[in-house]
Amino acid sequence: MKVVLFGGGKGTRLREYGDNIPKPLVPIGYRPVLWHVMKYYAHYGHKDFIICLGYKADKIKDYFLHYDECISNDFTLSGGGKNVSLISSDIHDWNITFVDTGFDTCIGQRLVKVRHLLGNDKYFFANYSDGLTDLPLPKMVEKFKRSGKVAAFVCAPPSQTFHIVKMDTDDRVSGFASVNTSGLLVNAGFFTFRRDIFDYLHDGEDLVGPAFDRLIRKNLIMGYKYDRFWCMDTFKEQQELTDLCSQGDAPWEIWKKKAKG
Repeated sequence: MKVVLFGGGKGTRLREYGDNIPKPLVPIGYRPVLWHVMKYYAHYGHKDFIICLGYKADKIKDYFLHYDECISNDFTLSGGGKNVSLISSDIHDWNITFVDTGFDTCIGQRLVKVRHLLGNDKYFFANYSDGLTDLPLPKMVEKFKRSGKVAAFVCAPPSQTFHIVKMDTDDRVSGFASVNTSGLLVNAGFFTFRRDIFDYLHDGEDLVGPAFDRLIRKNLIMGYKYDRFWCMDTFKEQQELTDLCSQGDAPWEIWKKKAKG
């Protein structure tokens, strides 16, 4: 299945990076979050990517055009430094299509602009390109295909730790609840679609909005609840993920777990 990646985000909640690079290029360890998302799909055999570019599109293009696998992989140097042999490789079998879908284009219309690149595929993935998870993807896909619905997305507890305030009409505070233990669920940005999604997405509209409302009314959208690991929204979380990566304890790096097993 092809993977559509929305790579035009400005990263307004990651201002420490957002003024210089698009959010998908915020680093986690040696590589940007976008690479980690792509590696996740590639681990499950989905290696045909379409990146919808927007904000600082040149930065993402430049990253892959000058991708140096020696920086983040083991290699052997011989011949007085003339010969480099990679011991492991990352992206040699990935197919990546770069499409500039506009600076201020909404997610829904970015998807419309790459529709022709999906060919006649019945199913495809889409992703915000800014979150990481250890979700067992094949289980979600299997459940989605059996459902007969048009769209599915991962629903996860909020990763942030702020509190919800319970307040009465007389301004009396009656309690607090941590947002990530309150039972609330958020859109985690991992989508699976049937091609029929384009029948519900009209000109100028965003994806999560009018299109999803139409699907909801016809009971054609599925939420896939996952309450284990998912996050990457703030600078604090970026630092936490980088620490996990450097410690060799990154839950989303499922490809490494397979290699160890």
